[in-house]
Amino acid sequence: MSPARVAIIGAGPSGFYAAEALLEYSGRPIQVDMFDRLPTPFGLVRGGVAPDHQKIKSVTRVYDKIAMRPGFRFLGNVTFGVDLTCADMQSHYHAVVVASGADTDRRMGIPGEDAAGSHAATDFVGWYNGQPERAELRFDLSHEHAVVVGNGNVAVDVARILVAGADALAATDIADHALDALARSAVRHVDVLGRRGPAQAAFTPKEIRELAELPGVTLVVDPADLALDAVSEAHLDDDARKVMTALHAVAGRTPASGDRVVRLRFLCAPMAIVGTGRVQGVELGDNVIVDDDGPRAQPTGRSAFVPAGLVLRAIGYRGTATPGLAFDERRGVIPSRDGRILDSVDGASHVGWYVAGWIKRGPTGVIGTNKPDARSTVQSLLADLEAGVLPTPSASSENLDRLLAQRCDRVVSYDDWQVLDEIERKAGDRDGRPRRKFTTVAAMLGALDGAVA
Repeated sequence: MSPARVAIIGAGPSGFYAAEALLEYSGRPIQVDMFDRLPTPFGLVRGGVAPDHQKIKSVTRVYDKIAMRPGFRFLGNVTFGVDLTCADMQSHYHAVVVASGADTDRRMGIPGEDAAGSHAATDFVGWYNGQPERAELRFDLSHEHAVVVGNGNVAVDVARILVAGADALAATDIADHALDALARSAVRHVDVLGRRGPAQAAFTPKEIRELAELPGVTLVVDPADLALDAVSEAHLDDDARKVMTALHAVAGRTPASGDRVVRLRFLCAPMAIVGTGRVQGVELGDNVIVDDDGPRAQPTGRSAFVPAGLVLRAIGYRGTATPGLAFDERRGVIPSRDGRILDSVDGASHVGWYVAGWIKRGPTGVIGTNKPDARSTVQSLLADLEAGVLPTPSASSENLDRLLAQRCDRVVSYDDWQVLDEIERKAGDRDGRPRRKFTTVAAMLGALDGAVA
């Protein structure tokens, strides 16, 4: 029996978990071609996980094993919508799984949001992780005060990177340009803002403990802020109790002389970014928690001002539209039902097209959450394959290879990636670091040319 051919768009965790589930299928051989616009795989594991969280990044060893399975191909440096279209995919594959993730950010929608010095945390994270699309960005770190808007793990990561100090980051795989800039940083005080209370915070106890243990840094939490209102108390679950325990353990600390400071502020929402020409501070509105089928923040009408020369909003990632496919603008996802892509938000299934990961469900969960999500999508795909409803491709794999050779400067294979990986690791070894990253596509392709030569 000839293999069923499946394309996966996106080489992040959800893409790899989808590939794993497909390659485990015993009913029929399956050929999986995984595409990514970058020459490097792993998505936000490489470009989003904080550089001082190397243990989390070790999950890539699992993806390496998946990539070694018969029937798997990685085709990097190929942009869907530019190098290949929906029509191309339909001609060459029985099915397509879109696992492109969510790589832009939600906006606050307040006056001054676009002022110089106000940025998306997604850009800052991509910058310090060496994402090629963001490596050339610049962040003004010459001001003592910074504000991070958000109460999730990304917000805490960003605050930690701002105050950790270059010495602490020098042993990580942070991008060289970011390490140099942070070594010269004047940031000494970071306010992390949450519009709801501590019981609704989305960060984990582990993130709080890491921040509290940074040498030369004091994590400030006002004990009065941890007194819960009746609504929060009534809706307190086990996860929230663990967060509250971690916060109580560090509450009331006083900064030592010379310490950098991170202050967690709750029940406050940015109303406007203030400044003439560039950020000078943030106007905050005080909130209270009310019961609206669960805790909801409601403004009190009172306001305050905090100085800042840098504002980073970390209020959630957001997906972007995929050329040729429907998109739910309100939620920032591709509309789907049971993993099957729909032809409109409330429409019928787009036969042969599937979606997995954040572009399917929104930016929720951790890396491991993508595994059951991807497997659920693959179950739908395999059910359609067994039912005989998937279209039969009209063109061969060889035809696709010829097409890519005509349209792409260079298609990067998994073997190519392993060459780049080895070069980065050896460069890092010389300085006692996990790796020193290539931060431009041109440098990656140049390194591959040099390795071949």
